[in-house]
Amino acid sequence: MDETRGIGRWTAAALVLLLTWLALSAVDYWARPRSFAGVVAAVLPPAGPRVQVWVSTADRQLRLAQQRDLIADAHDTGDAPVDVSIDLGHSYQSMTGFGAAITHASAWLLQNAMSAPQRAALLHELFGPPPGLDFAMARITIGASDFSLHHFTLDDMPAGELDPDLTHFNTVVDQRDVVPVLRDILAIQPRLRIIASPWSAPAWMKTSANLISGSLLESDEATYANYLVRFVDAFRAYGIPIFALTVQNEPAFEPQTYPGMSLPSYARARLIGQYLGPALAGRTPATEILGWDHNWDEPQQPLSVLADPDARRYISGIAWHCYRGNPAVQSTVHRAYPKKDAYLTECSGGDWPSARKNGELLLFARNIIMMSIKHWSRGVVYWNLALDENHGPHAGGCDECKGVVTIDSATGAVERNDEYYAFGHFSRFVRLGAVRVASENTNAGIHEVAFRNPGDGSAVLVAVNGNADINRLTVRQGKLRFTYDMPPASVVTFVWPPDTTVPPPPRP
Repeated sequence: MDETRGIGRWTAAALVLLLTWLALSAVDYWARPRSFAGVVAAVLPPAGPRVQVWVSTADRQLRLAQQRDLIADAHDTGDAPVDVSIDLGHSYQSMTGFGAAITHASAWLLQNAMSAPQRAALLHELFGPPPGLDFAMARITIGASDFSLHHFTLDDMPAGELDPDLTHFNTVVDQRDVVPVLRDILAIQPRLRIIASPWSAPAWMKTSANLISGSLLESDEATYANYLVRFVDAFRAYGIPIFALTVQNEPAFEPQTYPGMSLPSYARARLIGQYLGPALAGRTPATEILGWDHNWDEPQQPLSVLADPDARRYISGIAWHCYRGNPAVQSTVHRAYPKKDAYLTECSGGDWPSARKNGELLLFARNIIMMSIKHWSRGVVYWNLALDENHGPHAGGCDECKGVVTIDSATGAVERNDEYYAFGHFSRFVRLGAVRVASENTNAGIHEVAFRNPGDGSAVLVAVNGNADINRLTVRQGKLRFTYDMPPASVVTFVWPPDTTVPPPPRP
């Protein structure tokens, strides 16, 4: 026999035996119970957490539209540069929510321009949990504002007559529309926090003897405090708790076409420190007192009232409006009195030329809501929740203001305005009790604010791209890192489970 041929036969036989063994081993391996995902996981490195993404664009092509989830890199070394770096362990204020004013105009439309099913659907959409907006704050007026059907207070008397014992105090007008709407909302959102503000004292308490203009008589300050307490008690009897009071809406402004009243800082300090504060002290449930309730351009006004020790002990925070000045003054007051809260209690969009041209999505998301929060606001409340197609009904005041939604007065159909989506990017994702956390940003075209939610500790980042072009945003939180191309002129909300190596913030 040829020796070379014999060696070849033995080699071939050995190769056949080896291949047979490998085939049988493979059959045994794949016959064992296992999932396809398990096999892939044994071969590939684990994927990072999913980052949920919602987008709205100023051109209105996308409106709170959920996008495909991003997959974060869970092993970032921190060597590569990023645009936004988030520190969940460094927390600031806790959040009490977002919302809008249930003016008499808004309540009337909800009750009279909508069918019961339309009204229920809209209130669930606005105050119900996600995918609703989850609004948890509201503002109401004590007596009439410009967005009422007529001018009134809760104790109107014939000219020349007085009512120092408040014998004629009544809430008849509120019982028609405001009370039923608030009860409906509380059934949906039982944690609703309501801030109440008067536009004017009854005419017989004022220097002008008129609801329009004038100031509060010093001799009636105690009676006015009792008037405000009577309001709190009346609404509590309806099952509607009042979270906080202000003593006067826009006290440095005397409007000429609707109720208003000048109330200087020394008068506010005296009213709160000597009368209203003591009257509300120790009550359960508590009703807080918020100072100022006016624009950012006069921080000396709330500071002067807080400088009064009698008033300061009863004031829990400062209410701000957005129409003049810069939200940075909220930080000025916070530095002086860090234990006093801040709230943005009024801001309205409108049908003015700049809004028609550019919309108000970025204005409200970036300049109003975001910047107010970055300067310590715990809650942000828009002006009218709903107005009709004619910017009403109203009696004087703003002719072009908009609601969060517009209700067609003939059909009850709902149009969701830019403000709806601006607020939704926050209110749907930032839960009650969430804390604002530290974020550093090196991208000049991006504005951002970050939060950590209670419960699951999920992280929330709201970012605004003010550029007219796509802006690539890279975010790092702990060892997590993700990148997203933000559309031109857009608002984006990101939500993700946090890097668990980061310690949780203290309870609010």
